[in-house]
Amino acid sequence: MDKNEVFAGIKKEGVVVVVRGDSVEQALKTAEACYRGGIKFIEVTFTVPHADSIISTLCDKYKDTDMVVGAGSVLDPETARAAILAGAQFIFSPCFSEETVRLCNRYAVAVVPGVFSPTEAVKALEIGANFVKLFPGDVATPTGLKAIKGPLPQLQIMPTGGVSLANVEDWFKAGAVAVGAGSFVTKGAKKGDYDEVEKTARELVKKVAEIKR
Repeated sequence: MDKNEVFAGIKKEGVVVVVRGDSVEQALKTAEACYRGGIKFIEVTFTVPHADSIISTLCDKYKDTDMVVGAGSVLDPETARAAILAGAQFIFSPCFSEETVRLCNRYAVAVVPGVFSPTEAVKALEIGANFVKLFPGDVATPTGLKAIKGPLPQLQIMPTGGVSLANVEDWFKAGAVAVGAGSFVTKGAKKGDYDEVEKTARELVKKVAEIKR
């Protein structure tokens, strides 16, 4: 899948789930539960031990499926390159790193830098970012996203942090092209309840599909 297909897929699905975990096993089981619940775009964060190994394992195991695996919490080009070599098809960052965007563009890999202001958003656009990630979303709120979109209607923006079933419609109404969902989907993994993770993922997929209909 090339980078344009990745961006198109994220827009179509409308949701990427952020997978964290205290161990490789927990992260893998969480990702798999999310996929069973209908989530196709899985972001494995580099806050997880051996994140590159997890990415590689998921890419190998699900290579003949529609799961798309990427990396999150990528702070620098060195980490981005390690993720790409492990098979990551997209790179998400909580912050704006020009060097990381340029590295991903060099290898034609989808990259979504984190921004929190119009200034950062414009800088990201100028160096070739197709999407930007509004982070932390729970601080920005849908109102903040709408305000940024006002002078920058061309901005393809997805919030991450603070997204829930209760407010996901507000985010799309404010102008989000997709959302990044984390702990509210995956919290069941903390107690080993992967059925709960799957159930919540399914509820989110259904809700987003209804909103985008």
